[in-house]
Amino acid sequence: MTNIKFYPVDQAKKYLIIDVASIIFLFTLVMLSDSALHPGIQLILLLLIVISYYIALWNKDWLLLCAVLVGYSLLIILSFFEGSVIITFGFLFADLLGRAKSKFHIGLGIAGVACLFILFLWKEQLHGLDFSVLVAFMIIQLALPILRYFLLKTSNLQTKLNEVNKQLVQQEERQRIARDLHDTIGHTLTIIKLKTELASKLVGTEQAKVKSELDDILATTRTAMKQVSELVTDMKFISLESELERSEQVLKSAGINVQSNHDCRQPLSNVEETMISLCVREATTNILRHSQAKCCEIYTEFKDKVFYVHIKDDGIGLEMKRFGNGLVSIKERMHSLQGDVLVKEGSSGGTIITITLPIHS
Repeated sequence: MTNIKFYPVDQAKKYLIIDVASIIFLFTLVMLSDSALHPGIQLILLLLIVISYYIALWNKDWLLLCAVLVGYSLLIILSFFEGSVIITFGFLFADLLGRAKSKFHIGLGIAGVACLFILFLWKEQLHGLDFSVLVAFMIIQLALPILRYFLLKTSNLQTKLNEVNKQLVQQEERQRIARDLHDTIGHTLTIIKLKTELASKLVGTEQAKVKSELDDILATTRTAMKQVSELVTDMKFISLESELERSEQVLKSAGINVQSNHDCRQPLSNVEETMISLCVREATTNILRHSQAKCCEIYTEFKDKVFYVHIKDDGIGLEMKRFGNGLVSIKERMHSLQGDVLVKEGSSGGTIITITLPIHS
């Protein structure tokens, strides 16, 4: 159907068979009737109706309006000779009138068609059942353009909504990738920076330790390259236990004393565990970058169908507003899971981060 050139693609899938069948039926009905009209005149009128229909089919402006009014006029003329049943074929033009771009054209077309209907009823002086049935068909044809217009408008709005939703999904995906890059690569680069600074201080004094730190930098760089590859494909599953162990090692390597206690009962799905792991990674990165802490506590617990992660440090607290994008990232991740994040200053200084996630079993 999509290769058809003589018929609009948007119409072909739904209406081509119906329209062609209707036109063939109209031709058959008229040409086989015992009419006072000469067959040549019948054929000319029918061809003019088809031409009007074809013009209306390919246009949505004033040409559509003119073609519809001409087509209806020709049907009315035929009806005077062939009978009122010919008027029922007006639905071919009524449907096309509803595709007009201008509501003014639709309104004007409906008014013109209504006048033609009234003229026919006045001329034929129909009564009884014939009159009632014909009026019912006329009302349907007058309402059809309005119905068609609103259906098209709804369809267009739905199409635009789908496009907007697609753009939003793409934007959310970009933001997710940006967050993941910030959380994973940013965290890894922070480690590289700290180890590089440490190695530069040890140059010329402790060669063996310098070599060890440089080896760690090389290994961390390889990890960063692997993380980039994983992020490009998709977000990988991150074990919370392994992330907590890694965070402890990183904090200890930066000279921060770490105390931890992990609840082994972790009734988390893979998505939940990965999200919480990334939150822990982001919190650890902020401690390394901004807290100037000497001690840090990390512990998890599960009670009353709620999973908790507590991260506390003895650093400079919230006075430096050090939780910018990091806190936003953590909150966005937890809110997507219907969880929450509470950040507050400790009673003796430092910062306390509490991540909570209700577990719906």
